[in-house]
Amino acid sequence: MKFIHTIAAAALAAAFAVPAGAADISGAGATFPYPIYAKWADSYKKETGVGMNYQSIGSGGGIKQIKAKTVSFGATDAPLKGDELEKDGLVQFPAVMGGIVPVVNLEGIKPGELVIDGPTLARIFLAEVKSWDDPAIAKLNAGVKLPKQAIAIVHRSDGSGTTYNFAYYLGEVSADWKTKVGVNTALQWPAGIGAKGNEGVANNVANTKGSIGYVEYAYAKQNKLTHTKMINKDGKTVDATAASFQAAAANANWSSVPGYGVILANQPGEQSWPMTAATWILMYKQPKDTAASGEALKFFAWAYDKGSKAAEDLDYIPMPKNVVDSVKKTWGAEIKDASGKPIFAMSH
Repeated sequence: MKFIHTIAAAALAAAFAVPAGAADISGAGATFPYPIYAKWADSYKKETGVGMNYQSIGSGGGIKQIKAKTVSFGATDAPLKGDELEKDGLVQFPAVMGGIVPVVNLEGIKPGELVIDGPTLARIFLAEVKSWDDPAIAKLNAGVKLPKQAIAIVHRSDGSGTTYNFAYYLGEVSADWKTKVGVNTALQWPAGIGAKGNEGVANNVANTKGSIGYVEYAYAKQNKLTHTKMINKDGKTVDATAASFQAAAANANWSSVPGYGVILANQPGEQSWPMTAATWILMYKQPKDTAASGEALKFFAWAYDKGSKAAEDLDYIPMPKNVVDSVKKTWGAEIKDASGKPIFAMSH
């Protein structure tokens, strides 16, 4: 877990070294983007002297904190619907995209060696496929020596946008999943052990022989977990790579849903990774602390303009320029101080 500790240290360093006079930026929520937010916070602090304190507590916690007005922004991987944004006076915009990957702990199996499809993944998490040498898994993995070993399921215990996107995908490919478990940030899991955050799931899978879980790809990569390949909507076997996440995101129509709330799971395309997902930021249209909100908008503008390489280094996908331009217009039009002046224009 060295990577997790390192980024936590970077985030804490960024949080506490705030110069006098600079408004501290506070945020809370999704663990999915935590590695890149911590990296951005560290670079931004070095460049501007402004710190950001981000609590990686899960999307459910982030939504609660922004609604309680205890942070400058909330972060969620499960986008809020238009009517909820309207009711609470919130603006929502996507920050970055990434991929969710199944991760396993199987002796002798290397990353990308095991192939799994959506219906079989659903049956595993429904506790219908119970052993690694089950015919459903064997059929997809001719030539791979599968152990006669019970499958230990690891899932999120907290309210999680990663879970929402994972469940959304399983609901798309399995009618049983849709009716028996459904799609939400927190689920009544049929089986398995719960863990808090992407960090917790990564840690549990790393320490549990025969286990399977789901995490954001940066956690799998940095913790040297074994991820599987997947069979996508077009019936093609694809590996988890920046290119396959990008392929899934390429055709998204971001303006088709209020608050840019497009779900990227199960997108068509031969190269598309089936569990690609965006992550969103929530802010008030009329925040009580305009200085801190202005600093937060400056931070995200900087991340859009200068944070792409850092995102790609951690295998996230930056938002396309046309989406960034649209988001900045949204800030100008909707996020205002008490007198009706745009905060982003004043802070930029």
